[in-house]
Amino acid sequence: MPLSVAMPFTVERHDGGVAVVHMSEEASRNTFNPENFDPIRNKLMSLMEDPSCKSVVLTGSGKFFSAGGPVDEFADAINEGTIVDMVSEMTKSLHSLILKIRASDTVFVSAINGAAAGGGLGLALSTDYRICSDKAKIAAAFFALGASPDGGTTWLLPRLVGSQRARKFFFGNEVWSANDSLEAGAVDEVTQSETLISRSIEVAKDWGRWSVNSRRSTKQLIDASTSTFLETQLEFERALMISSTQSNDFLEGVTAFMEKREPRFSGGSEDE
Repeated sequence: MPLSVAMPFTVERHDGGVAVVHMSEEASRNTFNPENFDPIRNKLMSLMEDPSCKSVVLTGSGKFFSAGGPVDEFADAINEGTIVDMVSEMTKSLHSLILKIRASDTVFVSAINGAAAGGGLGLALSTDYRICSDKAKIAAAFFALGASPDGGTTWLLPRLVGSQRARKFFFGNEVWSANDSLEAGAVDEVTQSETLISRSIEVAKDWGRWSVNSRRSTKQLIDASTSTFLETQLEFERALMISSTQSNDFLEGVTAFMEKREPRFSGGSEDE
């Protein structure tokens, strides 16, 4: 009889369309080993395709939120001549997930329980809202390895803290505490460890209550705004605004406004 393999995560569903994805201690410590990351990535992808899931809270276990790449396995891959293939596959898998998170109508909240480093930092920064435990810390850690940053960190962090502050973070090989991260603007809140998950669920439920159109288009427009001319941005806004008026959620929003009540958005796609 084959031995059962423990999954590298658990999923809890909560009211308001919230899913909490809790990475195991092993997966938090060694996130981007394919045995850990492939199932986690697949689950996050499937949740983004699930119309009943409006928001996701992603968190880790133990001392780590996500410790980044498997450095010990890098050494073996260098000796075996497979390091290029290994890093190519690892970054391809992570980067495609990050792109999906940024464009999805699903709201993502990082509940950063411990250290977020390397690609794990990129994963945390890619989410829509970041809440740190008072015991958490973040680090790039690439320079100590003689490596180039990945995980979208050079795109995401400057947009949160400014380009020069991000430059100092990378070149100084800095480690930021939870309060350092909050002060710099890399995270949105700091809370006690005991309330990290409950507060993250609260934010996820609150942000996930809006319509699919509002959630998706706002995420896409904000990301586009930093790399497009105003004229292009206005055309993008116009196209998405017109598209949103064809949805049931738009009809519900207008009706609720006229009836002076809170809207009850379905959370479904515009085609429903």
